Amino acid sequence: MSSSSASDKSAVERRQAELASKRQKLAELKAARAARSAANSTTSSRPGSTVGRRESDGEGFTPRASQGARGDVDDLLSSILRERSGNNGNGGNGSASASGSRGGDQLGDGQGSPTRGGGVSGRTSRGSEDASSSSALGAPWGDRRVSALGSSTAFPTDPSDLYAAVSTPAALTSASVEVYELPPRPKVVYDKSIQTSDDLFLSSPSHPSTASFGTSTGDNTQTNGAAGGAGRETAEDMRARLIVELEAERRQLDAEIEDEKRRAEDELEDERRKGLSPPALESVLASPPFLDFLASSSKIVQRALSDSYDYLRDYTVSSADEGKDSEGARVRLLGSWYDERWGRGRSVTGVEWSPKFPELFVASYNKNPMAVNEPDGIACVWNLHLLDRPEFVFHSQSDVLSVAFTPFHPNLLVGGTYSGQILLWDTRSRHPNPVLKTPLSATGHTHPVYSLSMVGTQNAHNLVSASTDGTVCAWTLDMLAKPQETLALVHPAHNKTDEVSVTALGFPENEASTFWVGTEEGNVYAANRYDRAGAKAGLVQSEVYRAHSGPVTGMHFHPVAGPVDFSDLFLTSGVDWTVKLWRTAGKSPTAADSSSGGGSAALSSSSNGKTTSSAQGGAAAGGSGVASPLFSFEEADDYVYDVKWHPNHPALFGSVDGAGKFDLWNLNMDTEVPIVSTAVAPTSSRGLNKLAWDRREGRRAAIGSSDGKVYVYEISQELATPRENEWDLMRATLSGAADLSGR
Repeated sequence: MSSSSASDKSAVERRQAELASKRQKLAELKAARAARSAANSTTSSRPGSTVGRRESDGEGFTPRASQGARGDVDDLLSSILRERSGNNGNGGNGSASASGSRGGDQLGDGQGSPTRGGGVSGRTSRGSEDASSSSALGAPWGDRRVSALGSSTAFPTDPSDLYAAVSTPAALTSASVEVYELPPRPKVVYDKSIQTSDDLFLSSPSHPSTASFGTSTGDNTQTNGAAGGAGRETAEDMRARLIVELEAERRQLDAEIEDEKRRAEDELEDERRKGLSPPALESVLASPPFLDFLASSSKIVQRALSDSYDYLRDYTVSSADEGKDSEGARVRLLGSWYDERWGRGRSVTGVEWSPKFPELFVASYNKNPMAVNEPDGIACVWNLHLLDRPEFVFHSQSDVLSVAFTPFHPNLLVGGTYSGQILLWDTRSRHPNPVLKTPLSATGHTHPVYSLSMVGTQNAHNLVSASTDGTVCAWTLDMLAKPQETLALVHPAHNKTDEVSVTALGFPENEASTFWVGTEEGNVYAANRYDRAGAKAGLVQSEVYRAHSGPVTGMHFHPVAGPVDFSDLFLTSGVDWTVKLWRTAGKSPTAADSSSGGGSAALSSSSNGKTTSSAQGGAAAGGSGVASPLFSFEEADDYVYDVKWHPNHPALFGSVDGAGKFDLWNLNMDTEVPIVSTAVAPTSSRGLNKLAWDRREGRRAAIGSSDGKVYVYEISQELATPRENEWDLMRATLSGAADLSGR
């Protein structure tokens, strides 16, 4: 019996715990729905479900409301009067009854005093419910109270007389009785999850809170009628009933939870249909996280859409004609990169390819005089797979005249401005402004910076810049507040000022101490960064190259990319519509060139098969130290703004001019005319300012235009790939040029 009771109890506890969790879940669902209703001002709040609510904090037994005190007294008196008139002999031998939940006053036997709602003094016992049901429950309370008083007189029939009789002291008699106390009834406590019926402990539905007791005197004691009492609910029945009630409540809670879920889903669906309100939509569209997400995701989509691969190509169709066309096209336009917002009204002032990412290149721009609210200068990093918008846009407070990637830090870019400041941008930064910049003071540049160059190795490198006031500065990228070195270039032969206005700067490959500068007057000078034996820092006064009749616009030294070192060769371009090829002075003669003739041996020199004409020019000028060019290319129809050697082919270089032409020269094939001359954007007729080759294969050339566009051309494999004998042919070409200069 105990094991079954324990199992029933554990089952009840489990159901109670399950119901508690379901109530909590239901409360959370209701709270969430209420919060959504309150937050959504456009929808009216829906009243919460009232199913299953309790009237009080607990959910236990709630007694029925008692009637008014006056009504109870009137009913009692009327009952007493009716019963008294019918049964007049029940005086002192009636059984005493205790008042239960109604709270009436009780009188004890003999000398007992009234007590409220408690036990009865005297020898009392609970009467048998079988034998005395009519006397205990059926008899009126008035008879029982009179019997307890022991009075045998006739009771008044009128209520007013009854009040008077009760208020008059009754004549009491003394009796010897045995008095003992009944143990208190055990108090049954229920938690909030258990509900009991009104007749749990009482058998009579008419008096749920009344208990009947019997009294006896002497040794005659009236005992209980039946063991356990008829009508009492047993513990097993109570547990079974509680289990049924808990199960019903669980099903009800499940139904309420499902209803709340359905309502929540309906409300969410309604909100999705309605969408965001205009203020909320504007707030989302203007939020920085959304803008960053839109910018990054749209770039990815545009890169995929810019893929030039032909996904619909039919390989069953013969492509012989297409092969002939592709072989004949030596130069092919890949596209033009232009942004309407940033490129309108601006000109491209510099172009450079990334040393790490072959698809990226940077272009610098000057000021747009019509856009007063935009930055004066900008630098845009473009992607070959993204034509209509740049990957990064960097701002400057002045026109950006030169720009370059740092070879040892691919995320950093440097730019020279019209105001003289050197700016450092970082592609990892979230802001378009420079992360570092030089001050506008006498310690740095105060004039436009047209030339930048990175020299040195990965562990020891510097940024060298030159401005039009003749100042050359060396900087470390992590310290731009003050230049590491400052060198003023002066020439005493100048008429009005001894300053050298630098417009172009060039370092030979793997050289960091000696450099060459092109100036506004058209001359090219050699200079030293440091004092050394036989030479001081500054311009080399005895080495002057009469390059052009106007400002030098571009200068580039030959890259080291083959078995023969041509790093002493450099090209210059100028506004006199020419491009010239030079060899640096100071080379020793070789036996091969000396044996060619007595007179020419004194005028030409070579080193490792490299021919120079600087000594010849100096002799022709009477030992004045003025060098002459090896070749002068005069096929341009306008100013030649830039010239660059090909990174892999020893004899190939390109030039761009103000007429919008892109010329390719191969010295091993022809030194008089270019092998390819392409009109870039013939409809616009805008000048081309800058040229840059990609650093890996040399198959692509980026050309900056004065209309703000960057054109990228692809060179055919035949032109870009050198043959094995190209270096020997180039050496022979230079030797022939030296022979012609010596005659």
